[in-house]
Amino acid sequence: MPAIRSDEATVHELHGVRFASYARPATGSRELAAWRGEIPARTPGQAHTITREEILHVLEGALRFTLDGEIHDLGVGDVLVANAGSTLRVDNLSDARACIWTTTSVGLEAVMADGTRIRPPWANGPAAS
Repeated sequence: MPAIRSDEATVHELHGVRFASYARPATGSRELAAWRGEIPARTPGQAHTITREEILHVLEGALRFTLDGEIHDLGVGDVLVANAGSTLRVDNLSDARACIWTTTSVGLEAVMADGTRIRPPWANGPAAS
């Protein structure tokens, strides 16, 4: 399935954020996962350590990224590169919704501050049949 239309995205919600999943094994991707994150106004992020590199591209609004303790305030068109093993937090401090496009390799896990491991379905899942 090389083409995934916007109305075919699988939607998940976690920590107040909406994740619209496009590319992952269930949609035909073998190595990469990509999704659109929609972050409501005034939504605080959750610090987590990532097990795979992520590329985050701001599509709409403005976001505060904290990467290994360093703050990056980014807006439309800006990109953050977060290497595997980095601790990442994404906050929407504004009064408007913000959207990001994230790409990573399949198999991503997020390790939360309390040690809980999350294997997000928008970055994983069974292969397409």
